[in-house]
Amino acid sequence: MNQITFHFEEKGKESITIMHGKGDSILEIAEKHDIELHHNCGGVCACSTCHIYVEKGEHLMEELSDKEENFIDRAKNPRLNSRLACQCVLLKEEGQIEVRIPDQSLLLGD
Repeated sequence: MNQITFHFEEKGKESITIMHGKGDSILEIAEKHDIELHHNCGGVCACSTCHIYVEKGEHLMEELSDKEENFIDRAKNPRLNSRLACQCVLLKEEGQIEVRIPDQSLLLGD
């Protein structure tokens, strides 16, 4: 199982660590564990609201596509480690992953 730690930029939210196998995206995993992560397009790589920062374990996920990169450019405060959670499908069964979720209260479309 992968050890996935979700860190939050939103003040007052503590990190959450869960165990999860391969095959699901970070967005799907967040939804299964009631972790708030906006996804206005429904998780089909057609917006940038599920923007996250992958701090550790990117090699355990599908590679960044050109389409995803175009949407990341539209996200608030993109960085070199920016990804869309809907596109971060886990390919490996064991590893450590750390992601940081931007403050969800700053996004429109609640």
